[in-house]
Amino acid sequence: MVDINTPDGHLRSEFEEKQALFTAQPAIVQRFLEAQARILATALIEHQHLVKFSLPDRIVAELPQIDQPAPITVAATLREQTVGGIRNRLTHKDIHEELRHRLNELEQSPDHSISTSAGLLRFAAAQHLVYNMLPSGRSVEYRADEGEDTPSIPVADLEPESAITQASDAIAEEDKGEAGRGNLQVPFVPAARRFYLPQWVAFDENDKLLIGSMREAEAHVTSMQRYINILHAASSIAPYITADEEYQKKRYGMLGQLINQGRALARAKAQEIIQTIRERSAAGSLNRGLSLSLPYFDDQYLRMEFANFEVIPAGRIMFVPAFVVRAAREEAAKRIQDTRFNSSTRKHLIGILKTLEKAFENPVK
Repeated sequence: MVDINTPDGHLRSEFEEKQALFTAQPAIVQRFLEAQARILATALIEHQHLVKFSLPDRIVAELPQIDQPAPITVAATLREQTVGGIRNRLTHKDIHEELRHRLNELEQSPDHSISTSAGLLRFAAAQHLVYNMLPSGRSVEYRADEGEDTPSIPVADLEPESAITQASDAIAEEDKGEAGRGNLQVPFVPAARRFYLPQWVAFDENDKLLIGSMREAEAHVTSMQRYINILHAASSIAPYITADEEYQKKRYGMLGQLINQGRALARAKAQEIIQTIRERSAAGSLNRGLSLSLPYFDDQYLRMEFANFEVIPAGRIMFVPAFVVRAAREEAAKRIQDTRFNSSTRKHLIGILKTLEKAFENPVK
């Protein structure tokens, strides 16, 4: 029983209502709505400046006069809709907000056929974003680290290599020279199979790179960010979609993976910075000043950010490792008081600063 008096219950009730209404439509109307939903979803994801879409010519809706579903006609003069235009192109503005505003206007129309059609189209667009534009992944469970709210550490133990490969455990590749002979199953390493979508896992639990390069790791993080952005687009256009079990499963699986891998990428980049400082110090090229942009992953905004601070002011000052230690400690002290961060991002950044500090406390000679 859904309690509609709670926020979650209200969203669940609205979702089930829209789902039932969509299911009640004739198959040809459903296919039409799905085609228009693809147009809207593409416009949202590709940040287009202009989108044209149509409402169906007829729908099945509950009529207050007879208190039961019945087919009603949508006026031809109101079916064609255009959002955005040349002004958006000139100002580099996409149609996201304008599209939401137009759908809201249509749903508030006194014409029952228009309001119902707009609601159906909104539902179909959100469904398309969640179900058709995003791959499904493995069943996973994450736990939150101490002092954190978002679970991002896989609970499952590392699995041994298996002689039997499941579809979710491998990438299917077909040799171009032997087309038609079937697919080659390339299994993911056990560390990757602990996550929702193993194909985008670049680091293991010890921040060891599992793929060819840091550039590939950055591309994986970008893919995961796009995945989350598509989910955000779906909930933006139809907030009740968050009550959908598939939405919840995909958000949970990808959010934990993105935060985990984003942090690992930041730590790996910090190690590259440490190595570069050591190499430049050995070459004597750090005697004219040193400033750092230390990467960290902000789990509020789900993106890589940088802590910028000065280690040695510009001038003829000989580099001494203790300068890095002092600068890292001072930056950590500042970040502890910085209210712009949530507790988990602060903890992550201070951990990277601590790594930097330790790397130069007892420098390699």
